[in-house]
Amino acid sequence: MFKVIVDADACPRACLLLLQKYQKTWHYRLLTIASVDHRVDHGDHVVVGKGRDAADLAVINHTAKGDIVVTQDWGLAALVLGKGAHALSPSGRIYSDENIDFLLEERFVKAKHRRAGGRTKGPAARTDEDNRRFEQSLINLLERAAQGGSCSR
Repeated sequence: MFKVIVDADACPRACLLLLQKYQKTWHYRLLTIASVDHRVDHGDHVVVGKGRDAADLAVINHTAKGDIVVTQDWGLAALVLGKGAHALSPSGRIYSDENIDFLLEERFVKAKHRRAGGRTKGPAARTDEDNRRFEQSLINLLERAAQGGSCSR
């Protein structure tokens, strides 16, 4: 049985509800991980300390080949892909070997811009379209994970 692991520090409630809904059909273990600063109402939940990367490290430590990880963190997504697992953003983007290098480069450029005093836009408000895209991408990854498929597509 594969797991769906949620980096719950920044996961929208709508995503968690969809993950719980599909858990009944797909029979996966749903594991949420968040720092003590975040309250997550879920029975299979790991609480970590306030350390900067504590939740990310816990996610990686619980991830195995074929699992699905839900995260907004592009760096964490890269590590997940490196372990042979699937990675999905709450907006429905499926991270892959084909797009992760570009995303990491974009993250680097934006961080450099902010360090120099520049400003970057935050995430847009969540929409119903984000929820639909997340659900469609989740089903796609659930099918792949259930069949033991590759995470690099």
